[in-house]
Amino acid sequence: MMMMTSTTGIGSRRRSSSIRTPGKSSFCRTICTHLSSSSSSTIARGGRRSRRSNNSKSHHNHHHQFFHHSQPRQQHRHRKLRNDKIRASSSTSPDNDVDEDDDVKNVVIIGSGPAGYTAAIYTGRANLAPVCFEGFQSGGVAGGQLMSTTEVENYPGFPEGVTGPELMERMRQQALRWGAELYEEDVVSVDFSKRPFEIKSEDRTMRANAIILATGATAKRLRIPSEEKFWSKGISACAICDGASPAFAQKELAVVGGGDSACEEAIYLTKYASKVHLLVRGEEMRASKAMRDRVLDSSDVIVHYNTSVEDAAGNAQGFLESLKLVNTKTNESIPEPLKVAGMFYGIGHTPNTKFLDSQLGTDADGFIIVSDHDKTSNSVEGVFSAGDVHDKEWRQAITAAGSGCQAAISTERYLQMNKLLKEVKMMDTKDAKEEIEAAKKKEAEAPKKKTHEPAIDADNFDIDRQKHQGQYALRKLYHESPRPLVVMYTSPTCGPCKRLKPMLSTVLDEYEKSIHYVEIDIAKDPEIAESAGIMGTPCVQVFKDKARVAVINGVKMKSEYRKILSEQLIESSAA
Repeated sequence: MMMMTSTTGIGSRRRSSSIRTPGKSSFCRTICTHLSSSSSSTIARGGRRSRRSNNSKSHHNHHHQFFHHSQPRQQHRHRKLRNDKIRASSSTSPDNDVDEDDDVKNVVIIGSGPAGYTAAIYTGRANLAPVCFEGFQSGGVAGGQLMSTTEVENYPGFPEGVTGPELMERMRQQALRWGAELYEEDVVSVDFSKRPFEIKSEDRTMRANAIILATGATAKRLRIPSEEKFWSKGISACAICDGASPAFAQKELAVVGGGDSACEEAIYLTKYASKVHLLVRGEEMRASKAMRDRVLDSSDVIVHYNTSVEDAAGNAQGFLESLKLVNTKTNESIPEPLKVAGMFYGIGHTPNTKFLDSQLGTDADGFIIVSDHDKTSNSVEGVFSAGDVHDKEWRQAITAAGSGCQAAISTERYLQMNKLLKEVKMMDTKDAKEEIEAAKKKEAEAPKKKTHEPAIDADNFDIDRQKHQGQYALRKLYHESPRPLVVMYTSPTCGPCKRLKPMLSTVLDEYEKSIHYVEIDIAKDPEIAESAGIMGTPCVQVFKDKARVAVINGVKMKSEYRKILSEQLIESSAA
């Protein structure tokens, strides 16, 4: 469609989680064994503004009626350029009064990653005041698949490479800079039959004149018979998150797949494993030549062609021990089981479109079908898609970002053509810059609360402090604190860990005087992680009276952490 560009112009890229209540382990014995030696020696270890939308009655217009809205072409409002501290992310929206003009958003972006964040940057620069639901759990952690990627070596502008989580954090900060409102929440439903569209998460309902879908795709599973039995007990879909577990150290591991993702995981795991077996279903790898060469040149990776996994078996402790393999060429079982301590999937992805409830046109695999004209529009006027949710062919961070740009430009043109655009001008003026500098100066001068630093000995351990790091603090609190104790296990390369930390910290702030918290880096304290049975990160364990009462693998909603913590406090009060 031919359209004039606005005066501002906008042309100038999961892991499974579970909650379980385990039985007793060797954790208590480990804490007790090390306490006496630890106590006598030093152990050197190393706004955003958010508002609830007015849930007033939406218009139930058909598509052809939608083009006759009588809103003015551009309604001008103003806001100043804000930094990430002024527009900090929050999952709770205060019940402030909302202006009528704010009731209907220009555009809501569902999803993050390179596609979603790029769309937020471009629509923000176009003065559309975008709202972005980053996602939380349904399609993987906010930030998309790159949150579980180590080195990104082919994204322009980073000659030395960049980690996936770092690249996503930079994009996120850029989106915040241009005024995007970010909500780390899953959208549970969208109603495309209403005009404006209605978008619901667990915490809020919004209406918008346009929607950009950037929900990406989730790693596929093999669905072998014993998969659930050994999930997080040796089977994983994220080598980057779980590979550093002490349970895999110097053990033989397997990676299933023959594409770039599988090859990358195999190479990454050589840092920890004694050998890595790459199980390729076909006669050759589908990965790029660079990745194939890297795998074939590694003496620590053994490639098994024409091989698939039929099932898995475990040891007496219930952890993965071996794989039963099949020759895909003859369709016969391979007699000798493959002895491995871990198996990681790299077998492709499923688009995150289930929540759309078949309201959009999709292909047989669930990918959104887009127009040949602009590659972003689809079967519903005003709805655009970006990234892996429709891209079955390229599936690169750079193409996802480019797709986010296309969707943003298409959105602006659509809003203008249908006289729906409410321009919210960003004023990068001297006053705005001075406001930012003043906020930064105030923050720098504010006294820092030392509530989250390693307590390496008795001199810097304070039991009145809520949040701690390291094994010394863990042992002291385990034995001496009368409060419930929350322990979070993380690893340096774990993207989901980076998202969970601030979210869990926010929840813990609500229990400042009643719950203690310790963060354990499994790379720095492997013996603690091993005794606790940690097979992947992030993992949160809750203790009360020296008994482990809950284990939460992966990333959950805040409400689930609150529920567990509140239950323990209620039981403590009753006792």
